[in-house]
Formats: sequence, C-alpha cells, structure tokens
Amino acid sequence: MSNLDSQTTINNLASEYCQKGNPTGWFEEIYSQANQNPANIPWANLSPNPYLTEWLSQYSGMTSNALVVGCGLGDDAEILQQTGFNVTAFDVSTTAINWCKKRFPNSEVNYLTADLFNLPSAWQNQFNLVWECRTIQALPLDVREKVIQAISSMVKPLGTLLVVTHFRENKVTSPIGPPWPLNDLELNLFSKYGLTENKRTLSYSNKGTEILNLKYLKN
Repeated sequence: MSNLDSQTTINNLASEYCQKGNPTGWFEEIYSQANQNPANIPWANLSPNPYLTEWLSQYSGMTSNALVVGCGLGDDAEILQQTGFNVTAFDVSTTAINWCKKRFPNSEVNYLTADLFNLPSAWQNQFNLVWECRTIQALPLDVREKVIQAISSMVKPLGTLLVVTHFRENKVTSPIGPPWPLNDLELNLFSKYGLTENKRTLSYSNKGTEILNLKYLKN
C-alpha cells in the first residue's frame, strides 16, 4: 500500500465512521487490517515520542501514576513505565491493546480498551501525568471540545498534561483530514476545563508540518 493509498483509505474510513456517528470506530478497522504488521499503521514509529523522551530526561519530580491516551502500539507507555511511573494506557482499538500485550509480554503497564467518549468514572481527577499524543487531531472538529474536556478531566489537581499535535493557524475553513490539526482557538479550550498552558515548543515533521509540543498544569 502506497502512502497515498494509505491516506486515502484512512480518509474514507474516517469519513464513513463519522457519518455513522462513531468518530473513533475507524481505528479498530485500521489495526485489525494491519495483520500485525506495524508498517501498515501510518502513525506507528515503534519508538517513544521524542518530546516525551526529552521531557522525561529533564523530569526531576516524584514518579507517580500516568495515563496514556490512545496508546497505539505502546512505546510511549513503556518508556513511562521504565522511568518509574505506574502507567495505565488505553486505546479504543482492542486489536491495538492486544498487540501491545504481545509486544511487551512482561510489561507492568495496565493496557485497557476504552473510548474517550465513555471513560471510566474512576479515572476522573486521578492521574498526576496525562500524555496525549496526536489523538485529538485524529477526531473531527465537531467533537473536539468534548474530547478536550474528557482528557482534562483525568488530570489531578496540580497534575501535568502533555500534548503533541499538528498545528494550524486560526482559519474559518476546516482542514482536510484526518489528521485535523488543532489551532489556538481549540487549544485554548483546555483553560476552560481547568488547565493552564505552561510551555510550548514548535517542531516539524519529516514532511515539514508544524508540530506543537505543549505542557499544561491543572489548577
């Protein structure tokens, strides 16, 4: 499958599921059709995110509990666990979660299937660190605030949220996706749900796309 074919397939699947009112349903189809070949998952790098790796290298606080949103194949969850965090990692795709368990059979990470639109109530305000890497941007604009609210709600008071997302300028026209990059108007919604932006850095993908690396603190 070429990159063009892969992106076309993803766009068509995402559009189909969004029209059905199930904006997260296409992830399971992508993972199940991959036949355990990570090369068929366009966003799977099989290595931890560089921003997370850098943040952990400079982190001097006490390790505690962490949540990984949309954990994919588990590399970010594993580096958090190796650093000493007690990690819960979830994905809407059961195939992805089973794949994580197969890749890391001796892992202490608690891998679970869960949906951002129906999260366990026990997770509310429970995590000292929440890691969100490119999950929000994979969901359409009309559910964005609901997703941001859900992610914000899982951060403990005085806890930290780390976000990685493709970035777009504030424009009236909607972006073509997925991914649907976030803009500042959407990122400012985190403040509505009790988080304050503490730091941001800008990097670029290998295709020249702007990527924001953000740190928020819960009030």
